[in-house]
This record gives sequence, structure tokens and C-alpha cells, in this order.
Amino acid sequence: MEVTRASLRLTAAAAHKAVGAAVEKAIELGVAVNACVVDAGGNPLAFLRGDDAFLPSGKIARDKAYTAAGFNAATGAFYEALAGEPAVLAGITGQPGVAAFPGGLPIRADGELIGGIGVSGASAEEDEICARSGLQAIGLSEQ
Repeated sequence: MEVTRASLRLTAAAAHKAVGAAVEKAIELGVAVNACVVDAGGNPLAFLRGDDAFLPSGKIARDKAYTAAGFNAATGAFYEALAGEPAVLAGITGQPGVAAFPGGLPIRADGELIGGIGVSGASAEEDEICARSGLQAIGLSEQ
């Protein structure tokens, strides 16, 4: 029986690069967003509020990152998967820190969950585009 195993960890430098890239993408799109990266345990590693981004969107970005890491799934896909089960969807989304709409993506390296990125402040589609840019900036993509 295996008692321990080696695991990958997201670095603070990569987390900062990812949130920076997400906010830069938002600027390219002409929108203002907040971006947050959490580790695999949902603990914040980096946060960046873009110029003029809505203050409440900061918490939403963190919630999206936490949800993506916690469920190891894109937050938009998470919502779609539960849309047919309204009671389950209501129960899960009623929990503190859970966000089930696009803009949150799990961060994986070599197939292992190492964190999550969440972006909020623009449309759901733009938030997700910005989150993807954050992943690409650190050499990762949705796996």
C-alpha cells in the first residue's frame, strides 16, 4: 500500500504571471476584470484587480477559481452538468464560495490538478477567454 506520493505544485511566480495575462487579455478585449489563482487546496496564490474592474467581481473571481479547483472542472461545464438536476445545483451553488458559471478553469499539469484560475468582471464568455489566456501564459491549456 502506497502511503505517500510526489505531487506537483503551482508556483507563486506562475500564479502571478497567469493573473497578469488574464487582465492583459481583458484590456485587449476592452473590458475590466479581476483575476485570481488558487492552489489545489483552494488557497489564494495571486490576485489582480484590473483598472476599473468592479469591486464585487473580486470575490466572484476567487469563487470561480476555488470552484474550478475544488471540483476539478471548468465552472461553465460544472453548471451545464448539473442543469438537469435543479435540486443538486441549488444545493451545491448555495454553498459558500461556489460559483457555477463560466470564467473558472482548473489548472492541471501532467494530468494532475494543481490549482484553479477565476476571472470575473466582463461577460461570461470574455471571463473564460481571459482565464484561458492566463493558462496559456504559463504554458498550460485545458487538459
